[in-house]
Amino acid sequence: MLSGPNLDRLGRREPEIYGTTTLAEIHERLAHTARELGAEVVCRQSNHEGQLIDWINEAEEEGIAGILINPGALTHTSFALHDSLKGAGVPAVEVHLSNPDVREEFRRRSRVAPACVGRIAGFGADSYLLALRALLEHVRRPRVR
Repeated sequence: MLSGPNLDRLGRREPEIYGTTTLAEIHERLAHTARELGAEVVCRQSNHEGQLIDWINEAEEEGIAGILINPGALTHTSFALHDSLKGAGVPAVEVHLSNPDVREEFRRRSRVAPACVGRIAGFGADSYLLALRALLEHVRRPRVR
């Protein structure tokens, strides 16, 4: 689980949009749900695009099967994150607390989504749990060749 800029401020930052659940609480819920589903989740947050890219680029070598990512505002601007996810060698799911499609015009286009197998948004902190379940289902599904 990779979280981008300002997500470390969840619970305090614009609670009318993002809710009052903190990122630490989301990470705890993800870890608990992952254990229940027979998986493990590694949660990381950075306010720096380059750090996120480094983590994406290292994922496959670290044995990570898939990436959940909430790029924050980088969602709408980062071709670099797109390219990194595209070449990561593991599937990714984009996740958002709010629904960007009903917010400001500039938030309605994701530069990251085309590099992901799916996108879950608008369900508050539950978006993360839904995204985890979807990603696990995706990576565990037998591939037809």
